Amino acid sequence: MGLLQKACETYDCHAHYAGLPREGHETLAPVSHILTSAQIEITLDQDGNFVSARAVDKAEPKIVIPVTEESGGRTSAPCAHPLCEQLGYLADYDEKKHALYVDQLADWADSPYGHPKLRPILAYVRGGTILTDLAGSDVIHLDETGRPKDEKALVRWRVIGLDAEENAACWTDQSLFRAFIGYYRAKTEQQAQALCMIGGNLARPASQHPKGIIPLCGGNAKLISSNDSSGFTYRGRFSEDWQGATVSYEASQKAHNALRWLAAEQGAQAVYGGRAFLCWNPQGKKVCGVTGPFRINTEPVTEPTEYQEDLKKVLLGYKAALPESAGVVIAAFDAATTGRLSLTYYNELLGSDFLERLYDWDASCCWPNRRGEIWSPSLLQIVNCAFGTQQGQLLKTDDRVLKQQMQRLVSCRVDRARLPADIKQALVQRASRPLAYEKAVREKILFTACAVLKKYDFDRNREEWNMELDPSKHDRSYQFGRLLAVLEKVERDTYGSDEGREPNAIRQQSVFCQRPMYAAANIEKQLERAYFPRLRPGTRAFYKNLISQIMEEIHKFPDSQWNQPLADTYLMGYYLQRGALYAPKEKHIEEDNENEHIAE
Repeated sequence: MGLLQKACETYDCHAHYAGLPREGHETLAPVSHILTSAQIEITLDQDGNFVSARAVDKAEPKIVIPVTEESGGRTSAPCAHPLCEQLGYLADYDEKKHALYVDQLADWADSPYGHPKLRPILAYVRGGTILTDLAGSDVIHLDETGRPKDEKALVRWRVIGLDAEENAACWTDQSLFRAFIGYYRAKTEQQAQALCMIGGNLARPASQHPKGIIPLCGGNAKLISSNDSSGFTYRGRFSEDWQGATVSYEASQKAHNALRWLAAEQGAQAVYGGRAFLCWNPQGKKVCGVTGPFRINTEPVTEPTEYQEDLKKVLLGYKAALPESAGVVIAAFDAATTGRLSLTYYNELLGSDFLERLYDWDASCCWPNRRGEIWSPSLLQIVNCAFGTQQGQLLKTDDRVLKQQMQRLVSCRVDRARLPADIKQALVQRASRPLAYEKAVREKILFTACAVLKKYDFDRNREEWNMELDPSKHDRSYQFGRLLAVLEKVERDTYGSDEGREPNAIRQQSVFCQRPMYAAANIEKQLERAYFPRLRPGTRAFYKNLISQIMEEIHKFPDSQWNQPLADTYLMGYYLQRGALYAPKEKHIEEDNENEHIAE
């Protein structure tokens, strides 16, 4: 019940926004109300006479309309909304639907909670001219039987002439909202009460719960549902649905309306493969997303110490906006079917703890890109590089895989869990097969693999890998990775500007990973025969000297290990050595001059 309790807390903290339209924001629906889209607007005078009608632009925001518990969750069975309704209920060609609407509106208008706008609307609907008026205004089209072609078009009302200060639009009238809340509460207060598992009080339990909480996860999916009395809903544990858990009508309305509002306000566009990830503070404090980057709109840095300092500044900035005692709620939703919405992940953390965990992730899962700028790859990039298929210059992952892997990484990031070995291994395997991908895609995979390797080793061994080249690193695979980078660069230096072929080092990389000494010897023979002679003497001496230095480090290991398969860390040595070789030429001027002198 933690989710619904936090949702109710969120509603209570923002209750002053309920029913209040704000430009650029989703409206928080009051209790006993929902948000929906209207297609037709009808304007009446204070006596219920037709004034005008127009088609509502699709770009206009959704409106707030009152609903009963039954009409809010209606499906195919007729059940009328109290005020704004579809043409199939407002017109009198369907007597059953029409009577349901008229009787309910009349009961509300005659109650102590009636409102001045209700009488004009009731009189107009009883008059039976709605279809003629709308057709005459060219708002709808009728078929040969006189019925509207779109019976489900929803009508919203505007009543003018009542009072100079009266809000003509029914969908923004706060007094009308309060009137219906009072009417519906009085109408249902005599029903039996039960203990609410959310609020801990005795109240009328909800028999139905709202649908469409996360629209992008399934339009009609319900978070709480128990209407399958003939199937396997109860799984033999209960004889009646209410025995599982009782949630009061008011708590259900608050929680579901708050979640729907949060999904729009907090960015339900953070949906991956149909699974929505929400992250919020119940009091409305600004919270950074759990799937997005921690560093946003910051200047790129190239030095590891600067990166750590910049991360700390970002952390302090977030902490200044989010009090240490403030809570953060993280939840993920997914709809397995169009009618069932499931909570696939949930956690509550103190704001300071939440920010520290995001900081720790970016501090350990980071690497310099091709330009030397240190960044932490996004969770989406990690999943796409590990499991995606190449589509042009992009990698895209199947939705079923994407949502599962994104949640695994969210759990790692938020719960400080170890990074899964299969994700790391998938990245290493792909980075070791560069010919399978376009150059831009290949570079992204390699960068992501190195960042994840750094994180993986830190999680298990608490080893902090240096993001700068370490020529004396006592790691056989790291040194062989350096050697691969040098062998690749030697051949590339002999290419013309129009040559797009790959060096032998890249074409034999998969063999190099399994039998490094054997593959290195073959590649070096090819270089001696065809490529070293084409280099300038100073450059040739520079590369040979560098290869000798690397081999000295390799020979420090027992010769029985030289040709053993490489560990994943060879990618780090390869990446950093390659970056050093492609550094600005000014850094190598002195070395080249010295080598020229040696060659002479």
